[in-house]
Amino acid sequence: MPTDSPAPADTPRTPPAPAEQVPAPAPERAAHRDPGPGPTLRDSDAPASDAPRGYRAVFAVVEFRAVFAAHLLSLLGVVVSELALTVLVYDLTGSPLLSALTFALGLLPYVVGGTLFAGVADRYPARRVLVVCDLLCAACVAVMLVPATPVAGLLALRCLVAAIAPVFTGTRMAALTDILGEGDLYVLGRSLLRIVSQSAMLIGFGAGGVLLTVLSPRGAITVTVVTFLCSAALLRFGTRDRPARATTGDGGGTLLKESLSGARLVLGDRRIRALMLLFWLPAMFVVAPEALAAPYADAIGASPAALGLLLCAMAVGHIGAELFVGSALSPRNRSRIVLPVAAAGLLPLLVYVVRPGLPLALAALALAGAGAAYVIGLDQWFVDAVPQELRGRAMTLLTAGLMTVQGLGMALAGLAAEFFPVHQVVAGSGIIGTVCTLLLVAEVRRTASGRMSDTEGRDGADRHVTSR
Repeated sequence: MPTDSPAPADTPRTPPAPAEQVPAPAPERAAHRDPGPGPTLRDSDAPASDAPRGYRAVFAVVEFRAVFAAHLLSLLGVVVSELALTVLVYDLTGSPLLSALTFALGLLPYVVGGTLFAGVADRYPARRVLVVCDLLCAACVAVMLVPATPVAGLLALRCLVAAIAPVFTGTRMAALTDILGEGDLYVLGRSLLRIVSQSAMLIGFGAGGVLLTVLSPRGAITVTVVTFLCSAALLRFGTRDRPARATTGDGGGTLLKESLSGARLVLGDRRIRALMLLFWLPAMFVVAPEALAAPYADAIGASPAALGLLLCAMAVGHIGAELFVGSALSPRNRSRIVLPVAAAGLLPLLVYVVRPGLPLALAALALAGAGAAYVIGLDQWFVDAVPQELRGRAMTLLTAGLMTVQGLGMALAGLAAEFFPVHQVVAGSGIIGTVCTLLLVAEVRRTASGRMSDTEGRDGADRHVTSR
């Protein structure tokens, strides 16, 4: 996350020095520029036929395996601790409100941490930031285990962990460009981490429920301390120590200034802002059926088991579609589908107009989850658009905004359901979200016009423009 004056997104940038990267086995190279709606690959950019391809090529990079294992461990630990902490707060207070607030506090502080501390990701070496974040989270969770910690203290510690999370995630996203390069390996690496995140929601809550049958809530939370420490060890000893992405003068007092100036630079660039909103906007509306799953299940007379299916359907659709797009489509085709899939991704929610029964609702939710696969191509566009020295701050802000808008979307859906039937609220989210996304797709296309590299300017026949 430190130079306050990066080159504009449409200025050619020098790629990172080879010494800064771990060589990956014959990665598919993507242009370092942001030429249009998506990056352009030519025949000369195809990988060698005997080299690992797709997700196998990502796992062939040793450092990524360490990052992947650390992500899997810490994520499972976080999911288990969220469930255990909710139970603990309810046991201590008997208050459903405070118990629910424990979940909400996992989302709300993201905007604070992502905005005020984003400068950390570029100012300090990535490995140091990641390890320190894991250790700080482990320390916060360890204090939760102390019986004398009051409920207010538990909630405050939950907020602190949530404020650290976007800094960690943004730093890791930026570090992946050093580990995997800026081309297709990076895109597939990000895809794998997303798949793990979706899977952890399905597996983690189940594992947490099992743990709570044999352990006390504080005993289950202990597991999280161990997973954070294991994650820190994997990152410390499994990844290379690289210098900070940008350097600034001494003095801790400048960190806030760097973070806020980075946010201004990111949001002030029309292309980067449009791409960032394309991550955020559909996510804000697609959470409505999940937020209202319980009242909808009650409205159609579904069983508690059916409620579980309603909560899982979207994640299952997302995982399946992301695996298909990442393994079956070429980088060029992933780029082609970004705008059409983003524009149509919320349309399945319109099925809720007819107040569907369980089978139709599950199909609609799975399709809506599958619509999120457009972000695989969008990842490449985003990394091409953001200058390297600003990348940590941009990705930290992206993460913070994504979590914040999802929390806001859930809150607005709940508020609307106080005045309108649940099925109408979900259908309305699909309609309003689709209209807003179509307007945003038009803006993304406008910001892509004329953004060609010098080579593409000379050889216009090779330039790919999304057909949508």
